[in-house]
Amino acid sequence: MQFGAVFQTDPPAQRVIDLAKQAEALGFGYVWTFDSHVLWEEPFVIYSRILAETDRLIVGPLVTNPGTRDWTVLASLFATLDEMSGGRTICGMGRGDSALRYIGRKPTRLATMSEAMKVIKGLVAGDEVDYKGTPVRIPWLDGGWDLPMWVAGYGPKALDLIGREADGFVLQLADPKILEWTVETVKTAASDAGRDPDELTIAVVAPAYVGDDLAAQCEELRWFGGMVGNHVADLAARYGDEGTIPSDLLEYIAARESYDYSHHGKSGNPTTDFVTDEIVERFCILGPVDHHVDKIRQLEQLGADHVSLYLMHDHVEGTMEAYGQTVIPAINGS
Repeated sequence: MQFGAVFQTDPPAQRVIDLAKQAEALGFGYVWTFDSHVLWEEPFVIYSRILAETDRLIVGPLVTNPGTRDWTVLASLFATLDEMSGGRTICGMGRGDSALRYIGRKPTRLATMSEAMKVIKGLVAGDEVDYKGTPVRIPWLDGGWDLPMWVAGYGPKALDLIGREADGFVLQLADPKILEWTVETVKTAASDAGRDPDELTIAVVAPAYVGDDLAAQCEELRWFGGMVGNHVADLAARYGDEGTIPSDLLEYIAARESYDYSHHGKSGNPTTDFVTDEIVERFCILGPVDHHVDKIRQLEQLGADHVSLYLMHDHVEGTMEAYGQTVIPAINGS
């Protein structure tokens, strides 16, 4: 099982760099950040420091999108960082939620995301691509790099695209029942496209908090149910009457009224009162160490081979240390 840590690029940037170095020392293989360029500091600048001050971490956004930067800019960013680090970047891709909505724009269409992924991955590989009708390649690349492209999604059309085109699937919650449904959908799409479904990385990304006070943990992480609720609300509007979305994924947003993006991904978000403790416990990984081990083993049995932890709460270092000292060795038998 691969493990990663996810941070927000809140200032000072040095703290994010220090946390990334601590994650590597504790046995994490990946470090990700959010990519909402107005809400937080620009992540690609910080990646250059993280990569320079670590030896093996794979680093990237979870997630970027094809709407806030030109696709050729994203390709050049990844190619430059790969040249500097020996190929230690990864691209988590989505349609864009907070990054676009906060500046008054809508998330991109799936078709746009699909086209952008091909352009970015091809350019980083050193290939010539068709960029909106113009043949383009990066002339300074010597051989290029294989940029892993993992895609986050929940709905049937997004899951179908992921199975057909992505290198990995990112499920942004740790509910076993929803993981089972989404993995089956993604792998069926991969098989239908003539791909080997077992070659897709299945990544579960969710908040993790190690400790004994479950009520306090739920309060710290209630924001996550609100963040997921944004995506589920979109699904409800698009598929709600079709029966293609599990009812237990739709039911919890019934009392959702609005969402405050200025508090996106932060404890105390005032528009997450509709999120119950039950939802927090289902979507996150909570409790003492043995609970984390048990839940991750359950996720692993359902197909997950990567778990990354959202670390936006008041016990970041303690949770990381518990994973490095106990959880990761218990899962990986070391």
